[in-house]
Amino acid sequence: MASLIDLRRRIRSVKNIQQITRAMKMVAAARLRRSQDRILAARPYAEKLRVVVSNLSSLGEGGHPLLEQREEKKILLAVVTGDKGLCGSFNTNIIRQARQELSERDEVELLLLGRRGADFFKNWPQPIRAAHTSLFTNVTLKVAEEIAKDISEAYTQHEYDAVYIIYNQFISVMTQKQTLERLLPLVTESAGAESAESRDYIFEPSRSEILGEVVPGYVTTQVHRMLLDSQAAEHAARMTAMDGATKNAGELIDRLTLTYNRSRQAAITTELIEVVSGAQALEG
Repeated sequence: MASLIDLRRRIRSVKNIQQITRAMKMVAAARLRRSQDRILAARPYAEKLRVVVSNLSSLGEGGHPLLEQREEKKILLAVVTGDKGLCGSFNTNIIRQARQELSERDEVELLLLGRRGADFFKNWPQPIRAAHTSLFTNVTLKVAEEIAKDISEAYTQHEYDAVYIIYNQFISVMTQKQTLERLLPLVTESAGAESAESRDYIFEPSRSEILGEVVPGYVTTQVHRMLLDSQAAEHAARMTAMDGATKNAGELIDRLTLTYNRSRQAAITTELIEVVSGAQALEG
C-alpha cells in the first residue's frame, strides 16, 4: 500500500491536472462559439454557390477545365486534421479513414492539412504533395484561396483525375462526422440538371467567362467551408474530451482521498494501540 506522503502527492498532482483540463475546456468552449458562428454563416453561401455552379455546368458544352470529368486513375487525397492533440478520437478517426482509402486505391498522392496528419504520414512511403501545418491558428479565406489555387492548377494540368477531401464535419457539440467529399470535378446532381434545363438563362458576358470567374470561387469557398467545419469540430471534440477528463479527475481525487483517510485512520489506530499496550506493560 502506498504511504501517506505518496497519496498526498498523488492527490495534489491530480488536482493540478484537473485545473489544467478545466481551463482547457473553458478555452475550447469559447473558441467553439466563435467557430460555430463562422461555419453556420458560411454553409448557406457555400451550398447556394454549389447549386449555381451545378446548374451552369449542366447547360451544354463549353464548360470550365475544373468541371471536366475524367477516369479516376491518379487521385489527390486531402486529409484535414488538427494541429494539436487532447481532443479525443478527432485526429485518430480521420487518419484511420485516410489509411483505409489509401489501401483501396492505387495511385494516391496526399495533401496534408494540419500538423497531426503531417506528423503521422511523414514517414510513410506514400507521396506527399504538400503539408500545411499551423493552419487552424487562424482559418482565413486567404489561406483557403492559396490551397484551392494549388489544387485547381494541379487538376487543370492533368496531374490528377479527381480531388477528394477527408475532414470532420461539425454536426453538434457532441457529434462530429468523418466525411469523404469529392471536390473536383464537381458532382452534378441530376435533379439540379433538370431544374437548370427547364430555365431560360441569358448570359452576359458569355457562359464560359462566367464559369471562369465562378468555378475558382466555388473551389475556394468549399475548401474554406471544410476548414471551418474541421476547426469547429476540433474545438467541440476538445471541449468534450476535457470535460470528461475533468470529471474523471474528480472521481479519482475522491477515491484517493478515501484511501488516504482510511490509511491515516489505520495509522492513528495502530499508534494508539501501541501507546495503550506500552502503558499497560509499564503498569504490569
